[in-house]
Amino acid sequence: MQIEDFEDIIYEKEDNGICTATISRPEARNAVTYISFLEMYYLLEDMENDKNARVLILTGDPRGNAFTSGGYFKPEMMEEMRKYPEIDLMDIAQKKVCMKFWNFNKPVIVAINGMAIGGGITMPLAGADLIYMAEDAWLGFFFSKRGIIPEFGCSFLLPLLVGFQKAKEICYFGEKITAQKALDLGLINKVLPPKELIPYARKQALKLIPPKGPSLSLKLMKKTMHAYFRDILERTLDLENRGLRKTFTSKDFNESMKAIKEKRDPVFIGR
Repeated sequence: MQIEDFEDIIYEKEDNGICTATISRPEARNAVTYISFLEMYYLLEDMENDKNARVLILTGDPRGNAFTSGGYFKPEMMEEMRKYPEIDLMDIAQKKVCMKFWNFNKPVIVAINGMAIGGGITMPLAGADLIYMAEDAWLGFFFSKRGIIPEFGCSFLLPLLVGFQKAKEICYFGEKITAQKALDLGLINKVLPPKELIPYARKQALKLIPPKGPSLSLKLMKKTMHAYFRDILERTLDLENRGLRKTFTSKDFNESMKAIKEKRDPVFIGR
């Protein structure tokens, strides 16, 4: 895949070193697919190879009224995905792109400008160095409501960030988390009025770029902080993939999908 072929992500690079990735599927509230994640992988690779690319800002297309509404998959998408042999349909937890983010040595700022469901929050937790959030945005760890388990290494990263008890509460009950609560929990760095979100993210990005930011020391800080957890994260992603494959074939998952279509609460049977 070439960056010129991107369909789901608008990728822009500026002379000042700021790169912006905008999840842009407004017709689906910026839902992400296997192709979206593949584009993200190649975007990171492009930045790694570009010495002028210094900081990534990741946000959602405002036309979609969301940062991202989470993962999206329909059987009819299979034909499109066959164009990309790099896509591994068994990598449901997105281990490939998650580890690409974890090993990425340049700062990543995520500006959550609307609802962030499923991968919309687990991807930032794995990939972002700084997360800023609009006041009216919210997070949805809705895995239990779908009868599945988290992905993107969230099973390890969430307890690391908020502690075991709070992480289990968040995942077990799947309640909506406001921007302010996300800040109080330590999941994000700052809450801002919607109109100030992107300008603030850009201002902070410039502080990480020479002449204001010592990019070499920042690179080594990130590398050193992430090194100890690399193997743990890889093992967690393997376990998440195993669990997701099992839950996606469960009766509870099928029931959750029916419940969404019928606009009702699911009735689970634990199988």
